[in-house]
Amino acid sequence: MMGVVYHGSYLPWLEVARTDLFRRFGLSYRQLELEGFRLPVLAVSCQYLRPAVYDDEIDIEVSCREKPRLRIRLSYELWRGEELLARAGTEHAFVDQEGRPIRPPVAFTQLIERSFAD
Repeated sequence: MMGVVYHGSYLPWLEVARTDLFRRFGLSYRQLELEGFRLPVLAVSCQYLRPAVYDDEIDIEVSCREKPRLRIRLSYELWRGEELLARAGTEHAFVDQEGRPIRPPVAFTQLIERSFAD
C-alpha cells in the first residue's frame, strides 16, 4: 500500500493551479516572461486538514481575493470530492529580469480590474 501524499508534493499542485488561473485571465506565464516579468514566490503556507492518498483525484480551487498591485496573493482549496483536504496561500511579487520590483503589465492589470468588476 502506498500511503499518504508527501506534504511537499502539494507545492507543484499549487503551481499548476496558479498557471491555470492565469490562463483563465487570458495570460500565460510564458508570455509574462517574454515581456520581461517574473513572479517569484515570496511566501507560501498550507494548512493540511485531511491526508491525500496516492491515486486520489484532487480538485484545486484558486482565487485572487484582493486586487494585486506590486504583489499578488492567491488562495487555494484542495478537495477530494466533497472533502476539503487543505487550504493554502501564496504571495508573489512582480519583478524584472534583474529581480527588481516593478508594476504588473498593463494587460494584466486591465484583466484583473475587469474580473473584480464582475
